[in-house]
Amino acid sequence: MIITVDNPPINAGSTEVRQGLLHAIHEFQDKAQLKAAVIIGAGSTFIAGSDIKEFSLPLAEPHLPTVINAIENCSKPIICALHGVALGGGFELALGCDARIALTGTVFGLPEVTLGIIPGAGGTQRLPRFIGVEKSIELICAGTRIKADEALQLGLINQIVKDDLIGNAIVLATSMFGSKKRIRELTTPKSTAANILAASNKALKLGKNRPQVQKAIEMICNTLILPIDEGLAIEREAFEKLRLSTEAKALRYQFFAERKLFKGLGAHDAEAKPINQIAVIGAGTMGSGIAIACLSAGYGVVILDQNVNALANGVKRVEQFYAVRLKSGKISAEKVSELLSRFSHSVQWGSIVSADLIIEAVFEDITVKHEVFQKIEAYARADALLASNTSYLDIDAIAAKTANPSRVFGLHFFSPAQVMKLIEIVRCKATSAVAVATGLSFAKHLGKTPVISANVFGFIGNRIYTAYRRQCEFMLEEGAYPEQIDKALEDYGFAMGPFAVADMSGLDIAWSMRQSQAINRKPEHRYVTIPDTLCLAGRFGRKSGFGYYQYPEDAGKPIVDPSVNLIIEAASQAKGIERKPFTTVDIVDRIILSMINEIAHLIVDKVVSDPTDCDIALVNGYGFPRWRGGPVFIARELGIDTLKVQLKQLAVVSGPGFLAANTDVIFRD
Repeated sequence: MIITVDNPPINAGSTEVRQGLLHAIHEFQDKAQLKAAVIIGAGSTFIAGSDIKEFSLPLAEPHLPTVINAIENCSKPIICALHGVALGGGFELALGCDARIALTGTVFGLPEVTLGIIPGAGGTQRLPRFIGVEKSIELICAGTRIKADEALQLGLINQIVKDDLIGNAIVLATSMFGSKKRIRELTTPKSTAANILAASNKALKLGKNRPQVQKAIEMICNTLILPIDEGLAIEREAFEKLRLSTEAKALRYQFFAERKLFKGLGAHDAEAKPINQIAVIGAGTMGSGIAIACLSAGYGVVILDQNVNALANGVKRVEQFYAVRLKSGKISAEKVSELLSRFSHSVQWGSIVSADLIIEAVFEDITVKHEVFQKIEAYARADALLASNTSYLDIDAIAAKTANPSRVFGLHFFSPAQVMKLIEIVRCKATSAVAVATGLSFAKHLGKTPVISANVFGFIGNRIYTAYRRQCEFMLEEGAYPEQIDKALEDYGFAMGPFAVADMSGLDIAWSMRQSQAINRKPEHRYVTIPDTLCLAGRFGRKSGFGYYQYPEDAGKPIVDPSVNLIIEAASQAKGIERKPFTTVDIVDRIILSMINEIAHLIVDKVVSDPTDCDIALVNGYGFPRWRGGPVFIARELGIDTLKVQLKQLAVVSGPGFLAANTDVIFRD
């Protein structure tokens, strides 16, 4: 009997799919003439996971464990024929079958922890019985995906075939007439306490010690001491509790927000231009990072810099990146050779004539960028698209200097460009729909997470970050210290605190930006001079050895500098501010509220069309903890009435210059 799962586009394991499977299994059991069954997915994949939308609702019967129990209790063998992906509930279903056969390239995994939960249909109980506790901790706690060849080596599948999946599955099923091979009957391989502890500690570190990682480890270890039915019951109880948690809700929110990003691609007003050859102007850290990202995505890349030494250093960074990956075994020598065969470099502007997309990544100076774009226009093809990687500068002003501003837009990468997921696609006044569509398609091909922004100062991320940093500086004046604020935010889940980030980036960069904006600053608005005082003293952060912290050569971590605290206290005294103590909650609440307020301004000003894009930007580019959802998610959880009360209080403590936004816009879909 062939049982086909047909629920396009990804055969998600919805209620209807579970009902259909259970009905088919019972029918198979009842028909004496049928000796074996094969479960297969229609279309391009098996089951890519459960229907995540259902996780926010009471789960309808039959639950997946009921379906898997029916497979195991069936007296006849049931084989899973796998192709595309078998993830989450799809993989758990496969583990409940008597044998598994897969097409070459099929991907397997239990990614539930990335959504704040654990496998809830036996994944933590059956997988360890097959591959042991340590390997199960590694795969489940990181949500790792593995391909068919590795799955075969681990014994998770019986056979790999290159074609005719259903035909080969029938042959396998025929060979199993009259037999059952249930994973539940296996005994988890023994392991040492030391090995389990090492695997657990590694998983907890990588998983930020989140509750679902802790619980997954506990469930996996239960297979060493508990009968499977007891372990399955405890697993399901833990799954249900985690599923209903705020953290899981936040992670589902992020999942769906990111999925929305590309939904408009197919129905976009304009069709994306094909891109094959990229030219990157500027061989600095950002330029070489962009080159690496493009090479790794399969593009041909030429990097141009008229400074010979800068170009040599940029080329070296690209080559060293792949050399390190080769040495670590993450890439083959053949692949490195193929990648570098698509890479060239030059000091001559003529080298960009064949580029489909030209990305400017030079120094943040509007005059320099104007000169670069004039050169680009002199040599680029008339149909090539032109992008600037600026973080703050006015791209409309750059585009205005070109003959065809419709082909100019922003592609704001985040450093290091080969690592960071976020790209801001900046639409200028004259930017064509084709350019925006191409930017989205390009970002998707790079494996990046794009958000579309209007052309305003700071775009989306840096504008929110500026409001966030300003609030941190207010708290310095009012009684907090850099190390206290940094610790509060790191404990909350941020990758780094704002003052540690400032020191790493260089205090002089933000200082230069503030100086360029000083002409627009209103004298009556509150302005904190502490960062300027540090810069005037030559304290530019890590690169100078001193910033908000000290950076001795022999110290691995920043060291609190008492002299900075004296500077901060003097600034408070000069303004007649009586310093007061801050709690961790005080600090976090003020920062989150300042972000929410700025996001509301962005929506009102039509800088961003979807509020959730702001949360995506902060999570993927600014170290905001994914499991917190983001400021928009938090605002919606607070509720509009509570939020308005808290923002009124924030306006009072922030003083002149703080403008409370119309936060109603955050609650609109």
